Amino acid sequence: MKIFLKNLKEESVVYQKVDTNLNFVDREKQVEKFWKENHIFEKSMEDRKDDPTYMFYDGPPTATGKPHIGHVLTRVIKDMIPRYQTMKGKMVPRKAGWDTHGLPVELEVEKMLGLDGKDQIEEYGLVPFIDKCKESVWKYKGMWEDFSGTVGFWADMKNPYVTYDDNYIESEWWALKTIWEKGLLYKGFKIVPYCPRCGTPLSAQEVAQGYKDVKERSAVVRFKVKDEDAYILAWTTTPWTLPSNLALCVNPDEDYVKVQMKEDGRVYYIAQALADKVLGEDAYNVLENYKGTDLEYKEYEPLYSCAAVHAEKQNKKAFYVVCDTYVTLTDGTGIVHIAPAFGEDDAKVGRKYGLPFVQLVDGKGNLTEDTPFGGIFVKKADPLVLKDLDERGLLFDAPKFEHSYPHCWRCDTPLIYYARESWFIKMTAVKDDLIRNNNTINWIPESIGKGRFGDWLENVQDWGISRNRYWGTPLNIWECECGHQHSIGSRQELFEMSGNEKAKTVELHRPYIDEITIKCPKCGKPMHRVPEVIDCWFDSGAMPFAQHHYPFENKDVFEKQFPAQFISEAVDQTRGWFYSLLAESTILFNKAPYQNVIVLGHVQDENGQKMSKSKGNAVDPFDALQTYGADAIRWYFYINSAPWLPNRFHGKAVQEGQRKFMGTLWNTYAFFVLYANIDEVDATKYTLDYDKLSVMDKWLLSKMNTMIQTVDDNLANYRIPETARALQEFVDDMSNWYVRRSRERFWAKGMEQDKINAYMTLYTALVNVSKAAAPMIPFMTEDIYRNLVCSIDKTAPESVHLCDFPKADMAHVDKELEANMDEVLKIVVMGRACRNTANIKNRQPIANMFVKAPKELPEYFADIIRDELNSKKVTFTQDVKDFTSYSFKPQLKTVGPKYGKLLGGIKQALSALDGNQAMDELKDKGSITLDINGSEVVLYETDLLIDTAQIEGYVSEQDNDITVVLDTNLTPELIEEGFVRELISKVQTMRKEAGFEVMDRIRLYAADNEKILTVLNDHMDEIKDEVLADEIVLGSVAGYEKMVYHMKRIWERSAASGQRNRKIQNASAVVHGGTIMALLGHFLGGEYFDYQVKCGQGYSGRLAFKAGGGAPQWKEFRPLSEAAVSELTKGETNG
Repeated sequence: MKIFLKNLKEESVVYQKVDTNLNFVDREKQVEKFWKENHIFEKSMEDRKDDPTYMFYDGPPTATGKPHIGHVLTRVIKDMIPRYQTMKGKMVPRKAGWDTHGLPVELEVEKMLGLDGKDQIEEYGLVPFIDKCKESVWKYKGMWEDFSGTVGFWADMKNPYVTYDDNYIESEWWALKTIWEKGLLYKGFKIVPYCPRCGTPLSAQEVAQGYKDVKERSAVVRFKVKDEDAYILAWTTTPWTLPSNLALCVNPDEDYVKVQMKEDGRVYYIAQALADKVLGEDAYNVLENYKGTDLEYKEYEPLYSCAAVHAEKQNKKAFYVVCDTYVTLTDGTGIVHIAPAFGEDDAKVGRKYGLPFVQLVDGKGNLTEDTPFGGIFVKKADPLVLKDLDERGLLFDAPKFEHSYPHCWRCDTPLIYYARESWFIKMTAVKDDLIRNNNTINWIPESIGKGRFGDWLENVQDWGISRNRYWGTPLNIWECECGHQHSIGSRQELFEMSGNEKAKTVELHRPYIDEITIKCPKCGKPMHRVPEVIDCWFDSGAMPFAQHHYPFENKDVFEKQFPAQFISEAVDQTRGWFYSLLAESTILFNKAPYQNVIVLGHVQDENGQKMSKSKGNAVDPFDALQTYGADAIRWYFYINSAPWLPNRFHGKAVQEGQRKFMGTLWNTYAFFVLYANIDEVDATKYTLDYDKLSVMDKWLLSKMNTMIQTVDDNLANYRIPETARALQEFVDDMSNWYVRRSRERFWAKGMEQDKINAYMTLYTALVNVSKAAAPMIPFMTEDIYRNLVCSIDKTAPESVHLCDFPKADMAHVDKELEANMDEVLKIVVMGRACRNTANIKNRQPIANMFVKAPKELPEYFADIIRDELNSKKVTFTQDVKDFTSYSFKPQLKTVGPKYGKLLGGIKQALSALDGNQAMDELKDKGSITLDINGSEVVLYETDLLIDTAQIEGYVSEQDNDITVVLDTNLTPELIEEGFVRELISKVQTMRKEAGFEVMDRIRLYAADNEKILTVLNDHMDEIKDEVLADEIVLGSVAGYEKMVYHMKRIWERSAASGQRNRKIQNASAVVHGGTIMALLGHFLGGEYFDYQVKCGQGYSGRLAFKAGGGAPQWKEFRPLSEAAVSELTKGETNG
């Protein structure tokens, strides 16, 4: 067959022509450019300036690190909710921020300068070091801004809050002074998690971020009992603390034993419950039994003399057994060693018993010179301590164990629990307020607020707020040598107490602020600022008030914008920013600082593994955005799973989401524009008259309004995947049902009212779904809106993001209509499944189909079913017994235990049942009752294996209360009609492959096949009308040819490249089943429909070509196995 172009018509264009290419990256760049050039974000703020405020706080990232793929997730969630609230008529301030203080910055500068540790920093000089820190925080600022623009994250980045700004710091000083005046800021000597590399303690929330699973050796040590030939077996997981041992601790309520080993006669004290595990079963004899309290004050000999020397200097008793209930019997020996300088529990016991305080580790984490391991880092000392004890005969065992150990989240150094002087905020004093305020927050998911975060608050510890570092907010405490301390709350107060004019302008950082002294009100001597800076988490937690320089200015702005209606960050911020915000807000204002929080899960690779550069599985966000586009990635994160669950990110999943939703929406939009341009449909010149609409139009408008209501409700309640699914389902209905069912209305000649209704219904749906989806996919919806609306209505808002969110018109929601159409869709899906089972294509008409359903649908819906399933008739019936039957077998795992010996009889009885009657009984009563040898047997659906039997000539499908049966008996008339439809389809495919426009007229030629010529002649008018042919020429060919000689061209190309030296050549091609049928009919003889090719079926043969040309002939023709087809289609087609 051949077709050729007769002429082309130039159409006037109402809307800009739409490219159906689904690569959206370049389009998104154009939209981003449009936003910037036309200041759309700024206008969205200005337009709403007098509207009610909806406050969003943006957690400040640090610009010293590059964005990663997880930041895409946080930004798209944080962008979407403010966009929605803006469209709902709210003023949504979106001030960007930068977290600029802290160890990450110092470590980056150290690395850049080639410095290592605090000594080298101070040698280099604090002034140049601080200046370098200030410079380095902006290293990736431009990258972050580009990243945010590409993602479509709207925030005010021209006027961000910056945590190192002097005004920001002054507000923090006000907060700290307020906390000081409440008696909640104190200096304490406390066991703190300490990083020896960074030389600073860490807060509890920082510790929580750095746990790693490690395998280490513990130690079971023999402590020699004083004046007794016996040993106490004590256990520790930190052998490096043993030189500082001062006591051994037992549980006062547990049982202990004194035993003698059978092998060597040694005597040990150990917990009774752990004796077998540690010593071995039947390896000892019990000499005496004790309660833990019986062992209290039992003395033993010091393990190391260095600890004894320090204890003696302090005139405090040590080296005896103490009691505390924190000792458990889950591991070890039930007796633990106590070193009060290196553990909170140890310190508590030490205070209780008045033990001496011995600190044998320096600030760098090395053991001191008065130990046998001087100058060695604690973790490296572990094997040396074990070796020393072993050589002295005091090491009983050193078992390996795996546990989770805290590491510094900044530099990855193992932390030590270390006694230091630090400044603390007394969070324990406001625990009840924290819990009460937390209970006012809407946590999404609730389980984090009540569980992970709630548990954290129930066990809240005082906040270790000071850091012995350089680049940070200086702690605002001045100290006098007389002991007096004072907290400065403002520059003005500093000036008034110092009398120094520099106090008004001095930079509020070390070392500049340290130069300002104040006069002690107690003794008159100069007071100096303490050397510490504060935890940078306090900086980020202060952003609600510090960004406004509150309380020194902008008091009304702060009060209007506090608390926030919405925040969102990743799950690790439960003990970070979420906590610091709540902690500061509770102490300062006694209210929660945010009302709604969406907690986000981490982004993993496609196998569920954590992404890391070292593993090679990290995804570069810029590469991903360039490959897939922002909208596609945004959509993936919205619809993939609940936001708090881990997201497995991989390209295939992103592309699948893009295809299902974005591709469907874009193609529907392109369809509208194509035909609206052909018909010159300007939507502003028509109205949508609801009373004149067809049932299908009313159905789409009903679904649209239901979608708007659902999306609006879900977004208002922060239900993100539910929102995405509602949009996706509507777009699928609009495209794959409404447009497909209405295509002929768009193709109709003229502009009758029905055609206008179809255009206006689809136009209304496209504009409204674009507005509803705008917060989620802001780029594509902008494209659609501007083309459909702004191109014809110059008074419309210039951006979809300046529009109001659409309102659902509930008067146009028809639930009965939606339910009826849902049933139609269900029946159609089941009917298509029946066709697949029978291997009958949809183009082949069938005589009848039967539907059993709870209710008979009105004629309009039955017509849709008939048309969709290409059936001459649709018969609703409550009896499908003539077409289906059922067979039953017992489910052995449930019936066997209940009826045992009756099982054989049950099998026979079930096999003899009338299947349809039994199924009716089962559905009516919920069970089948049998009489087996006088015994009543009741079988439920869970007790039965049910098979559906098909009657020859009919195929059925059942789903709950709906059964669909297709009559698969085909008459010659039906087969010919199917042939006509197949021919039309092939010509339409040829039109597309030849590159013709939808409305181009063609001339159709056909030759060489009598069957095709006969069908074309008998159905000429129908085929001409369907394929837009002005003429069908039979018996000759010209124009664009769909060649059945494609194989010959493969052979000829192969020969030309020198790859062939035989006259018969293997060739492979992956082609449509209909093409195979055409090839077989041409080369083997017979008619097209003589060769029925199943979907996925392959055929193999050899085409023999004569050197001088002529018709090729098949050799060795045969069908291929599924495995062979699978193997064939792996590679490219080759000659």
